[in-house]
Amino acid sequence: MAERVLVTTTSFQDTPGKHHDLLAEKGYELVRARGPLSEDEIHGLVGDVDGIICGDDAFTRKVLEKCLPKCRVLSKYGIGLDKVDVVAATELKIPVCFTPGVNHTTVAEHVFGMILSLIRQIPQQTGIIHGGGWKRMTGHEMWSKTMGVLGMGRIGKETAKRARAFGMEVIGYDVFWNDDTDYFAAEYGVTKAQSHEEVMKAADFLSLHMNLTPENTGLINAQRLTMMKPTAVIVNTARGPLVDEAAVAEALKAGKLGGYCADVYRNEPPEKGNPLIGLDNTVLTPHIGSRTYESVVRQATKCVLNMIAVLEGRPPLAQANRV
Repeated sequence: MAERVLVTTTSFQDTPGKHHDLLAEKGYELVRARGPLSEDEIHGLVGDVDGIICGDDAFTRKVLEKCLPKCRVLSKYGIGLDKVDVVAATELKIPVCFTPGVNHTTVAEHVFGMILSLIRQIPQQTGIIHGGGWKRMTGHEMWSKTMGVLGMGRIGKETAKRARAFGMEVIGYDVFWNDDTDYFAAEYGVTKAQSHEEVMKAADFLSLHMNLTPENTGLINAQRLTMMKPTAVIVNTARGPLVDEAAVAEALKAGKLGGYCADVYRNEPPEKGNPLIGLDNTVLTPHIGSRTYESVVRQATKCVLNMIAVLEGRPPLAQANRV
């Protein structure tokens, strides 16, 4: 009898590539859903599958308990595991795999696409031309400005590289700054900050690249926003709950923040009353920072290889827990 695999990620399913060939070669019976799914939604789908390829679905303890005894692996399509109760998975002896190192260039490129769209008013001026008009708006340069990077992991480093290529000064902070980061900072001329606040005070552009933790949830709040330059721009391609969206919206409307670019939100999709929607000095995209054909195939292939390895009794390429 064929092993059953639940697949919930949309970009995985919608993008052709090697990952589909790998699944077909193994002859799995595929159960498909369109995530991200809530606890109740995913709870109704698990229990009779051998492996799970998931996105940002709510794998709580309740859901993970229902996965047993059949499920042998949870393979995350992506890096962030804040929607997975990894502690519970470990206690329940469910391996949790993930895919580091596959989307850092893609997300870093998206950061600068959003910044340029905002400071050069590209979407607005495109709309004017399409509407038959001709209005030239005056924007701003990135050259000689300061890029602040919070989170100096793979994506943060790629963002810093690109900022330097634009002729920017770069200041960065990471809770886990190590020797490799020191070498990187020396090579690319990145100033090492001692706190989040030091970066926020210096930044003309602030790019967030942190994992979500209980300690940094709501890091960008009303109090810290007062530390920033009123012309500063914040870019969030990391996790929505890092930012108090209402506080950012108020700062934007009051002229105390220059702009906000978001690819992620506290709730996804953002609710109808989200305070950011409709503000002129924002650029908002639907969580597509890593959604390029190149990146999706890299990420999806690694995700499938992780799952296959565990189902066949071999070590995966990347596992987040020990069971």
